[in-house]
Amino acid sequence: MKVISAQTMQELDSRAIRERGIPGLELMEHAGHACMEAIFHEFGYTGGKRAVIFAGRGNNGGDGYVIARLLLQSGWQVRVFILAERDRIVGDAAINLEQLPPAVVSYHTVAGGLAGLHEEELRQADVIVDALLGTGLNSEVSGIQREAVELINASGRPVLAVDIPSGIHGTTGRVMGCAVRADVTVTFACAKLGHVLYPGADCTGRLVVADIGIPADLVAEANGCEFLTADSVRPLVRRRDRQAHKGRFGHCLIVAGSAGKTGAAALAANSAVRTGSGLVTLAVAESINPILEIKTTEAMTVPLPEAGNGHLAMSALGAIEQVIPGKDVLAVGPGLGQHPATVALVQTLVKSTVLPLVLDADGLNALARDAGILRNKKSTAMVLTPHPGEMARLLGVSVANVEADRIGTAGAFARTFGVHVVLKGARTIIATPDGSLAVNGSGNPGMASGGMGDVLTGIICSLLGQGYSARDACCLGVFIHGFAADLVAEAKGEIGMNAGDVQEMLPHAFTRLLAEP
Repeated sequence: MKVISAQTMQELDSRAIRERGIPGLELMEHAGHACMEAIFHEFGYTGGKRAVIFAGRGNNGGDGYVIARLLLQSGWQVRVFILAERDRIVGDAAINLEQLPPAVVSYHTVAGGLAGLHEEELRQADVIVDALLGTGLNSEVSGIQREAVELINASGRPVLAVDIPSGIHGTTGRVMGCAVRADVTVTFACAKLGHVLYPGADCTGRLVVADIGIPADLVAEANGCEFLTADSVRPLVRRRDRQAHKGRFGHCLIVAGSAGKTGAAALAANSAVRTGSGLVTLAVAESINPILEIKTTEAMTVPLPEAGNGHLAMSALGAIEQVIPGKDVLAVGPGLGQHPATVALVQTLVKSTVLPLVLDADGLNALARDAGILRNKKSTAMVLTPHPGEMARLLGVSVANVEADRIGTAGAFARTFGVHVVLKGARTIIATPDGSLAVNGSGNPGMASGGMGDVLTGIICSLLGQGYSARDACCLGVFIHGFAADLVAEAKGEIGMNAGDVQEMLPHAFTRLLAEP
């Protein structure tokens, strides 16, 4: 599913009107009809039902006026509360407002009066329609608009939002002070980023994307992101030939682990196995090798010279270089630790390896000392999988800055350094060096526990080793990771889910993904 920014949607509207001669009034009429159909689908066609519509003075309000007219024509009882003065409503919105009976419309501009005047009407409503602010919002919601949002949320009645819940930033998904919590949102032409990024996704409810007559070729040309769903990633999965053998599915080399962090190394290696790698070799400090031999039955282990206390140093470089021939991908980082000698080793591997390379956890922390090292990389397919804290360290900014614009942050870093970035979190972002972007649609809060990132490292490493492109490995890997967690939640619930649960569910996730229509 294509997802676009609020600005891109404004450009689409403008192009449809300016280049194709489609009247804005016609687009508004189609938008109103789409919302009416959604209302009928959710709440029934029966006349006599009650709708309360909160509307602003712009095009979002104009859509609300169309909805009001159509519901009145269908026998519904309708009240329209307009949070603007009548003479400030112009253009297509004014034309549609003039078609409403004056008796159903009231105007409100001063905060403090809505609740007392209209609480009873809200309690009796079968549906409240939010047509207040739309996707053009760029400032905090305040005054009477804030009062209306709070009143809608306190009403306990079903809410349909027109285009986007009022108070949600259309591009970042941020709550701009306060926001309507909708049960259904009807948006037009394309989903917006604000619908799928949190916290906006929490306010959107069931999302309906309606065709309002914007030409399909304009929509196809518009810049956007891919929202990853089962349908979009299923074609990426390579089905296996009946005569296949382990030599056809890649050999992963994973450099990971340190004293006290053997679990991270084991999760990465075992997850690569569960994702379908033909062979997996785990290279670890020699003192922890016996532990990893027990924890990774199907993966091979290679003990590396260490600098004492179970951590690696430059003394391990020669041994790693001896193991690299015959390998298809290298992953570095899970549980390695941040000893200065280990950091130096990681930085050298980043600059020297020509294999596809996955960097996570302490592999990323080693780069945080000097992200410019990435400009000297030899790998043509490098994947970084930071969580927001690691991303902040790579950039030398605060976590809040990263979270304020996850897509912009990931995209800029990927383009600047020529790497693939998997910015983890609720709605993980995948950004590529060529500027393409994807937002993951799978996963759940049960994944907020230690080791989940190590599992993802193993998954992406495995897919790269099997010959998937870096972009496909990231998109499929991130989705299947979350999808496996969704299957765990389905079987066990979210609370208490652990990384091992997700790792063991990976084969089931592939099976379910391929089996679904």
